[in-house]
Amino acid sequence: MQEPSKISNGVNKKTKLFSSFALAPVNLPHLIEAQLSSYQWFIRKGLKELFNEISPIKDYSGKDLSLSFLDYYFDEPKQTERKAKDHGISYEAPLRAKIRLENKKSGEVKEQEIYLGDFPVMTRRGTFIVNGVERVIVSQIIRSPGVFFTMEFARGKKNFGAKVIPNRGAWIEFETDSDGALNVRIDRKRKIPATALLKVFGFSSNEEIQKAFAKVAGSDKHISATLEKDPSQTQSEGYLEVYRRIRPGDPATPENAKQLVNSMFSSLEKYDLSEVGRYKFNMRVYKASSAALDAKEIADTERVLDKKDVVAVMTEIIRLNNDPDAKPDDVDHLGNRRIRSVGELLQGKLRIGLTRMERIIKDRMSTLDVYTLTPAQLINARPLMAAVKEFFTSYQLSQFMDQINPLAELEHKRRISAMGPGGLTRERAGFEVRDVHPSHYGRICPIETPEGPNIGLVGHLASYARVNKYGFIETPYRKVKNHRVTDEMVYLNASEEEQHNIAAVDAGIDSNGKLTTGTVSARIKGKPGFIDAGLIDFVDVAPNQFVSIATSFIPFLEHDDANRALMGSNMQRQAVPCIRQEAPVVATGIERKAALDSGQVTVAEEDGEIAEVDADHIVIKTPKGAEKLYPLHSFIRSNQYSSVSQKPIVNKYQNVKKGDVLADGSATDGGQMALGQNLLVAFLSFAGNNFEDAIILSERLVQDDRFTSIHIEDFSVDVRDTKLGPEITTYDIPNVGEDRLKDLDEDGVIRIGAEVNSNDILVGKISPKGEADLTPEERLLRAIFGEHAREVKDTSLRLPHGKRGRVVGIKVFSREHGDKLQSGVIKSIRVEVAELRKVSVGDKLAGRHGNKGVIAKILPVEDMPYLADGTSVDIILNPLGVASRMNLGQLLETHLGWAATTQGYQAITPALAGATEDDIRHELKAAGLPETGKSVLYDGRTGKKFNQEVTVGVIYVMKLNHLVEDKIHMRSIGPYSLITQQPLGGKAQFGGQRLGEMEVWALEGYGAAYTLQEMLTIKSDDVLGRTAAYDAIIRGEKIKSPNIPASFHVLVNELKSLGLSVEFDGGTMQSKSLEEEQDAY
Repeated sequence: MQEPSKISNGVNKKTKLFSSFALAPVNLPHLIEAQLSSYQWFIRKGLKELFNEISPIKDYSGKDLSLSFLDYYFDEPKQTERKAKDHGISYEAPLRAKIRLENKKSGEVKEQEIYLGDFPVMTRRGTFIVNGVERVIVSQIIRSPGVFFTMEFARGKKNFGAKVIPNRGAWIEFETDSDGALNVRIDRKRKIPATALLKVFGFSSNEEIQKAFAKVAGSDKHISATLEKDPSQTQSEGYLEVYRRIRPGDPATPENAKQLVNSMFSSLEKYDLSEVGRYKFNMRVYKASSAALDAKEIADTERVLDKKDVVAVMTEIIRLNNDPDAKPDDVDHLGNRRIRSVGELLQGKLRIGLTRMERIIKDRMSTLDVYTLTPAQLINARPLMAAVKEFFTSYQLSQFMDQINPLAELEHKRRISAMGPGGLTRERAGFEVRDVHPSHYGRICPIETPEGPNIGLVGHLASYARVNKYGFIETPYRKVKNHRVTDEMVYLNASEEEQHNIAAVDAGIDSNGKLTTGTVSARIKGKPGFIDAGLIDFVDVAPNQFVSIATSFIPFLEHDDANRALMGSNMQRQAVPCIRQEAPVVATGIERKAALDSGQVTVAEEDGEIAEVDADHIVIKTPKGAEKLYPLHSFIRSNQYSSVSQKPIVNKYQNVKKGDVLADGSATDGGQMALGQNLLVAFLSFAGNNFEDAIILSERLVQDDRFTSIHIEDFSVDVRDTKLGPEITTYDIPNVGEDRLKDLDEDGVIRIGAEVNSNDILVGKISPKGEADLTPEERLLRAIFGEHAREVKDTSLRLPHGKRGRVVGIKVFSREHGDKLQSGVIKSIRVEVAELRKVSVGDKLAGRHGNKGVIAKILPVEDMPYLADGTSVDIILNPLGVASRMNLGQLLETHLGWAATTQGYQAITPALAGATEDDIRHELKAAGLPETGKSVLYDGRTGKKFNQEVTVGVIYVMKLNHLVEDKIHMRSIGPYSLITQQPLGGKAQFGGQRLGEMEVWALEGYGAAYTLQEMLTIKSDDVLGRTAAYDAIIRGEKIKSPNIPASFHVLVNELKSLGLSVEFDGGTMQSKSLEEEQDAY
């Protein structure tokens, strides 16, 4: 435990650290490094690889022209990020390439710089702005290229095989028959004896093959059995044998067989094992160490298979078949799964575009005049740019960024998906691939994953994990030398980790870093157990090493059930930023790092003094006298309609150091992530109002704006040039009263700051109306008044039903200002409306431990239970919601929060190694509070004491983005479906509430015949009846009996379409023809 210390940077709050981890925690790496480094690799190396793959491009004869890509570079982006967002365009930079065209006949060489197109640029926050919208490319986890050894049971015997999976090209699958013969399938075609494949790879005879396997133990049986089944004797026969199985219908000749097979395995264009494939192959088959492989550069010639590789794979299969304890490779092990980040995914998509471009270039080489050709005439970059556009707009892993709060943003960039092109589908994925694997430790969080059909297929990187150059996830460990834990950090991937003994964080380590106990709990070569301290190689770097950032935010995580921790992690990403941000009084210590890396806070880039500060910008004067400007933004709409704003937390003339926080974001407080509010809680059943996870709230929270949030929506209208003439924006709108036009300017656009409600005019607009033949009177009016008498219709932009707020921004886009608009559009006007939402009954609240609920009642402050000193509680939770959910962390947080608030400090209790029960008791005692954490509570309604003491304390509560105002809906009149004549469904369609089959049963059960008849006819789809009922209500008459509903006519027509003649046979109801019903509309 640490004595309280002040947080730096002017935020006057003391902190106190409670940690059972003896060593000083290792600093977290940059949390979006995976995104940034992958994109930088693509810019520097990935694009170069692509151009080198297709370069030089020769004409079909290969004798006339040769076009080479010499170099490429990016210009500066055409506009700023802010402008790209405001104008709905992409944040991109022009890509240019230096190209050489060589005419082999004349020897002439032409070099030219060619503009290929605009390429989206990654922002420093790891996102892309495409068509004004921020998007994230989610990393994909797939099976790594390389070799995998498989096993099948046949007649009680283990038969081993292997799969050689390239990055590009044909799969080779080896199998062992029950008689020991080795067979091979190429691209899942028919079986071929493995020795025939060996002949293809360079063996000339059966004797040479037997000689190659002579020293392999137990090979006689397998090789002899295989040769017996192999009809080929020579290399050319081997080619024919393989060709017949790959192309069973085609005539086989030695030449075309050799050409096909060689192109399948010897050409880098058709078969590419890739660097990572060769790395995995050498590690598994040749038992090479990863350190040796890392030190050596993999040449292009090594990226295809050769004869010694096939022999090595067959040798390993024979060894496994002869080893009774042998086990197959685990495909779900992270040593066999790798990450494809944004750079590699983009490279794969561009490869398709470049291949199309290459084909066009070759076609043009053969059709255009060879002597006058220039590189610009040959190159058509449209296929390349089409591939880029498709990748960013419609690719499955290019996702609309989750921007509800900075944590959601951060975790979206750290997300890993097993789905997407070349990956799994949620319907086909089994239990094994979704399950937590031991190799996930320190690499993929075992807790944070969605709850629905994607469970286990979407994960998140663990806090300290990083992705290496081969795409494998690594995690750091501290090296142990002579029983002492050093500060030397070593990153290990999942395969390397299984060669070492690694102690857990709770191993006995003193403050000097020495291992004190004789035996420690450790992962011994990947298996958990106890081992002598002298045999330990590494120690974990931090207690939260194996969980994600969001899960690391949960204090007392070790006391929560994993299912509830999962909900807690996911719900933090749904927290709506409040206008009064408040950092948690019980924190875990990583809130500051997460806020900094989210990119939402403004940080000083160098030391200096604050020269200017206002809501718009901050200026720092450096020691050298230079001034550095830091612009701030306010009321920016996020992708989820929450408000992204910044506010300065420094004062003029204040000295700041490099790395200090200058301005808070929308969900940060003093540079710390602040997603909720610290509330005084009582765990108490209160008059049944908090039954089943319902929550009771004090009215004081509403009055003090503790959970008030700002939500911004924009509404836009296009002013078009129609066939009848141009539309006009004006405040002179026909048939609209002056009171409705008072906030519009002369152009008909509403003023900033105006308060607006449903159906209010935001932009006044009139459109010309199509006119029939004019009457003599109208012609006279037109002659006297000219165009003014012309008929127009009101097409103004109005605020939709159920919306309200204040206008905070107006943007007008027109061609005069250089904005790009669609054809036929004169100008476009966007109005931003911000709504202040106070917390209300029906809103969803949650803690960090998966303890969620809906507000059932907001009580006056005087009715809330209060403590002996008169302090009323803010929130009442049901105690029954704790025991069965097994999330006791919320109780420990409540106790420590009460002690910390009373003493005026922030408690830092890291996840999985935080404060103990004794620590909490000590803190409660020091604060002068009951050590039990329970207090006498009085009923605010009666003033009487409750029978027993109640658990009271301070808990951190968040308002989630499931607000009742977005869900509540009502309708009186509205649209009907054309076919069924029933009201539409859903809030988006302004629909009605469906009275379904089960509701009909309920009314039948009560015998409410007339109510039911009314519901099924005049309140629904009886067209004539509902019109007549409306007339009757207006005239004050009785409603007449209903007619036949339209759905009955639909049923009759349905039966007629099946060839059944159905006629309505009398009865009291009157049926009218369809034509008459149409007239009733």
